[in-house]
This record gives sequence, C-alpha cells and structure tokens, in this order.
Amino acid sequence: MTGPLVRVVRSGVGRRRVQTVVIAIATMMAVAAAVVAGSLMVVSNAPFDHAFAQQNGPHVTAEFDPAKVGAERLGDTGTVDGVTASAGPYPTTILRATDSSGRRPPAMTLVGRTGPHADVDDLDLTSGRWARKPGEIVLSSSYEGPAFTVGDTLTASGTTLTVVGFATSAGRTADVWATPAQVRALASKDTPVTSQMLYRFDSAGSKGAIAADRKKLLAAVPSGALLGTRSYLDTKRAADQGAAPTIPFLVAFGVLGIVMSVIIVGSVISGAVGTSLRRIGILKALGFTPREVVLAYVAQALVPAGVGIALGVVLGNLLAVPLLDDTEQAYGTATLSIAWWVDVVVPAGALLVVGIAAFVPALRAGRLRTVEAIAVGRAPRTGRGWGHPLWGRAHRAAGRLPLPRAVTYGLASPFAHPVRTLAMLLAVAFGTIAATFAVGLTSSLNEVNAIQDPENRSAVTVFTGGPGIAGGEHVPAPGTPEPEPADPAKVSAAIKAQPGTASSYGMGRQDATVAGVSGTVRATLYQGDSTRGGYAMISGHWLTGAGQVVVPGQFLESTGTEIGDTVRVTVGKQTATLRIVGEAFGTSDDELEIQANIADFPGIRPQVFLVDVNPGVSAVTYAEKLAAAIEPLGADARANSPSEHGNFVYILNTMAALLTLMLVSVAGLGVLNSVVLDTRERVHDLGVCKALGMSPRQTVSLVLASVAGIGVFGGLVGVPAGYALHGFVLPVMGHAAGTDLPRSVLDVYDPPQLMLLGLAGLVIALLGAMLPAGWAARARTVTALRTE
Repeated sequence: MTGPLVRVVRSGVGRRRVQTVVIAIATMMAVAAAVVAGSLMVVSNAPFDHAFAQQNGPHVTAEFDPAKVGAERLGDTGTVDGVTASAGPYPTTILRATDSSGRRPPAMTLVGRTGPHADVDDLDLTSGRWARKPGEIVLSSSYEGPAFTVGDTLTASGTTLTVVGFATSAGRTADVWATPAQVRALASKDTPVTSQMLYRFDSAGSKGAIAADRKKLLAAVPSGALLGTRSYLDTKRAADQGAAPTIPFLVAFGVLGIVMSVIIVGSVISGAVGTSLRRIGILKALGFTPREVVLAYVAQALVPAGVGIALGVVLGNLLAVPLLDDTEQAYGTATLSIAWWVDVVVPAGALLVVGIAAFVPALRAGRLRTVEAIAVGRAPRTGRGWGHPLWGRAHRAAGRLPLPRAVTYGLASPFAHPVRTLAMLLAVAFGTIAATFAVGLTSSLNEVNAIQDPENRSAVTVFTGGPGIAGGEHVPAPGTPEPEPADPAKVSAAIKAQPGTASSYGMGRQDATVAGVSGTVRATLYQGDSTRGGYAMISGHWLTGAGQVVVPGQFLESTGTEIGDTVRVTVGKQTATLRIVGEAFGTSDDELEIQANIADFPGIRPQVFLVDVNPGVSAVTYAEKLAAAIEPLGADARANSPSEHGNFVYILNTMAALLTLMLVSVAGLGVLNSVVLDTRERVHDLGVCKALGMSPRQTVSLVLASVAGIGVFGGLVGVPAGYALHGFVLPVMGHAAGTDLPRSVLDVYDPPQLMLLGLAGLVIALLGAMLPAGWAARARTVTALRTE
C-alpha cells in the first residue's frame, strides 16, 4: 500500500473516532459470541469419549476382598495378558455421612488415593486441592454447586470431614476421595475395606470383550477374591444419556450466536463504508483510481475490525471459561477447553465477512463517476436514503398520527435506509429470540427439576433395612451377615404416631420380569397413597389402586403395548396381570422401569417410607426424633438432601442466563452502530431542526423514535420465533434423554409473559440508541449545520 493510501486510511480511521470505536466494539462482541458458541458446539461432540481418553479412564473397575488377595498379588494383575495399564490397589469403603445441616446424603463410594494423578483414571481437580491429611476429603464434581462447596463439612462415625476440593473422574470410580489411612479409619464391620483396581485393556470395545477381560482377572486371583466389576460401557451409556439433553440446548445457542455475529459484523462494516460516498468521490477527484479507492476503504474497515476481532478472541476465551466449567458439570466429564482451531476459524471467518461486507459497497462506490459520488454523498438521489420513495410515503403517513412532530419524523426514519433497517431488525429479532428461548428453557428446566425424581420431594426418608435390589444383585459385605429388615407395619405405625407427620407412603424396588420383555426390568412398588410421590404423566393417570401399572414410553415402544393393555409381571415368585394406566415421565435411565401397587405382590415388603412433614416442622429435627423412635425396630430415618439433578438444572440455568446476556448485548451493539451511522449521516438535518426550535429533549425523542418501530416489530417477530425454537428444541432434548415430555414442561409461557417478552425488542432497540441520542441532543446547532 502506497504512502498516500496509508495516509488516507490513517486519516479515515482517526477522523471517525466514534464510528471506529463502535465498529471495534461491535465486532469484538460478535466475535466473542462466535468463539463461545463455536466452543460449546465443539464440546457437545462425544464429551464422554474425549474426557475418558484424556484421563486414561479404566475399562474395568474391579473390587477385591483384601482378606483373600494381598496388595502385591493385586499389583501383579497389571501384567495379565491384554492389560495395557493399571492403577491401585486403593482402599475402598462405603461412606454414610451427615452434612452440617443434619441431612444425610445417599451412601457414597469412598476411595483412598494419595493424589489425583495416576496411569489410569488421571483425575481432574476442578477446584480446591487434594486431601493431604486425616479429616479432609475431595468430592466428585457432580456434587459441586448449591449442595456442597469447598469448606463444607460431613460427619461420619464421629469424624468430621472437611471438603477441600472437587475432582472429576470420567470413569466415575468414586464419589469421595481421601487419604488411604482415612479410608481405613472410617471402615467398620458393616462397611469393611475392599481393594479397588483400575484396568485398561487392549480389547474392550464390546460387552463380549469386557466379559473376556473379566475372566482373565478372575483366573489371576484366588477363588472368591474378586467381589465385582464395573464396565466403562455402562458408565459411558449413563454419561451419554445424561449429556444428551444439553446438546440441542448448546447447539441452539451456538447457531444463534454465530448467525448474529455474521449479521452484526456485516451490517456494521457495510454501513460504515456506505456512509463515506462523498469522501470517496473527493479521493477520485484527487486522482485515486477505483482500485485504490476500494483498497483504501476496505483497509479502513479492516483496521478497527481487526482490533475488534483480536480483542473478541481474547474476550471469547475469557467468557468461555466459566461456561465450559458449567458444561463440565452438566456433562460430568473432565476439564474442557477451547479447541485451538476455533480460535483460528472464527477470526478468519470474521475477517472474511468484514472483507466482503466492506468490498461490496466500496466497489460500488469506486465504480461511480467522481461527480456522481460527491453528489450522492451530499444529497442522496431519488431512490436512496432520505430520497427513497418509501421514506416519503412513511413520512406522510406518520405525519397524520396524533403524535409530536419529532416522534413522527423519527418513526419514518427507518424507511430511508431499508437495508440498514433490515440488519437492525434482524439484530433486535435475534436478541428477542434468545431472550424468549432462554426464559422458556429455564422455566422448563425448573419444571423438570420439580417433577423429576418424585421421591426427592419428600422431606424425610425412612429405611427399614434388608436387601434392596435395583438393577443388580445385592451382595453383602465380605464376612458380614445380611441385616434383618425391620417390620414395615411397625415402622409405618411409628411414622403415623410421630408428631409433625403430614403423610407417608411405602416404597420398594425389586427386579421383575415382564412377559414379552427379555431380561429384567426395575419394578418400583408402592404401599399406601403414593400420589405425592407419583411421576408426572405424559398420558393416562397415576396409580389409584391394585391391578394397575405405570410404564415409561420406552416400555410401550419396546413391547408394542398401549395404555389400556394388560401385561404379566413377575416379582420374585409372584405373578400378577396388571393393566397399563399411564405413561410416566422421567422414570427410565439405562433400563426399563415400571411402577405398580405392592398389594399385587403380597410377599414384597417396602424397603423405605417417604414422609412429608407439616408446615413449619424442621425436616432435620423430625428425622432425628423419628430415627430415635424407630432405631429399636432396626430402622433409620434421614432428612433428604438436594439431588444432583438440582445441580444440573442450576448449571443449565446459569449457562442460559450468561449466553442470553451475551447475545442481547451483541444485538444492542448492532443497534448502537446503526443509529450512530444514521445520526452522523443526518447531523446537518438535525442542525436545521435545532435551528427551527427543536429542544434537546425533542432530539432524543426523534432518535429513540427512529428505532422504536424496529424494536416493536423485532419483538413481534422474535417472540413467536423464540416460542417456536423452544417448542422444537425441548422435545429434541427429551428424545435425546429417551423420553417424551409432559405438557407442564412444554407449556411454560403465559400471555402476560409473552407480552413482556415482546417488549424486549423495544428495550434492546432503545438501549442501543440511548448513547447516540444523547450525542445528538448535545451537538451544537452551529457545528451540526456546518457538518456535511
């Protein structure tokens, strides 16, 4: 680029400081949004597989009886044929603890490790530090959030355990980690220490390969030493199913972010070049060739846009960090990071969009004759700008409205630049779409949280003891007898007699078989009025008596049955013919699950009772008193703690809020840029109006009115589009999780809410126009009249 051209570029960038800053800021936010959107879309692709490979996760997690096989012998199993890596043995036990508020979380697997790093299952320490001494524990990151934070305490066997960190295991080998000595100290007769070994095999891609690997381990240790194994395929299936609902959500926001980025960058740059027609004509009069003119104005656009792109990449990376942290928790995977190529492709794409957006109007202006370019820049010809016939008709129509003249003048302004108005309208519409979608999504997720896992709605859970079979065989701890369960009738009577009891029902889970279904299904059997603990229904109704069964949609699909059909269900040695009365939501994870009345299987006894307490009664205090009353019966009670699903919903709500704020900010900056261009273009006209007596307040009204119509129309377009997007994405999220959604999850908008969301477009437009409106109001009349 020659010296004169460099001076032209430098002069153009420096002379239009406000416009240059707006271009840089708008481009920065658009690129940041694209970096965040692209990163979230990338990490949505097979998150478990990537995390498992990154952590060198275990294909098989095995538990051994230390009384039958020592640590040295277990270490030698790492050389078994087919084993490529191993870690352990780690002392392991079951931790039954009470949190600081007196609630008892579900029993957790406690593993003793000296540090997070190992050849297999190389943990990611997501926050805090590792446990270094007795009394310290590290929780799985799935517990991080409202339920637990660093510094919280748990109490187990009279020992206070302080949470010093959170870690992620892609293979989900433990819920809690501590020092090996601490694990041994917490072990008891009921929860003895076992030895955990982690293995990677050269062939582990199928159930058959895993079964063959297990046989090799079984042959390498004494008989009875291997207590059990868990395949990574089961963990992967559960992780993929848990992550699946978030993928459509992230993709939807990602697409919105990228489309908005392209629209904003394109409109900002093309508008900036399009307002420089008169200066282009002057350059041509001074001897610059059309090619040099085009080059100069493309460069003038690229300079501030290039700065904005560079800053946008940095900002996008900074914004992506907390969102990726939330995504890690939502997926339950290892540390996620921005793919390097996102930081390359996004700025390259942004530069391409900037180049095209600047080249097209500059090329058109470069081809104009010198006199014509100067004339167009000074007084737009008929059909363009303020001479556009649409503006004339709109100005006359607005003049008939019973509104102040400044307002009607502003309302007609958008018709002077239809293309620029369209870009502004799209920016406002997309911002409104994002806001509408986010409000609907958070409402739906909160509803899902309210109806998912209905057992968690109860304040207190009472355990009667005894075997609990749920998706697998119950195996008592080595050397310990099976505890004798409490008499459910006596426990139920004690619950009813306990002051503060509002209602209760019994529940038991057993493996069952259903005629026509291969393998076993999980049967949840209820005693008493279980309406409070009933699942949300997609169709049909909840259990109202004996002879009925409620099933998930997956059951109906796999068996070809419908509501009203009968099925033969066998639990233990008892068989009953039950009628399908409803399709339930949220009842299936990895396996089929059915709900029935325990009266249909008289030999089955409830294993837990779910209790609700009267208003004003403390669940913790109630549970302590009830536990003291039923302990002689062999039962126990605990106040329920927040579920991990609540953490999951909290994470998605946070992500939706951050992404929406970012996209609405991008939309507002798009409006800001367009209004700056528009205001600077007609500053001379504003000077004339001021000379004729227009006050600063009227000037602000004029500028704000120029975007008010766009805001209203953008809201009218954006709200239905956001509503439709919500109606499309939510069922996709449900199907990804393997279920349909009840109407209460889908129908979350109400008319007043939609009307308020419709005003979001107007708010975005007005906020974006406030700064240039203030600048126009403060501009001196003489200065404005002298401006061309």
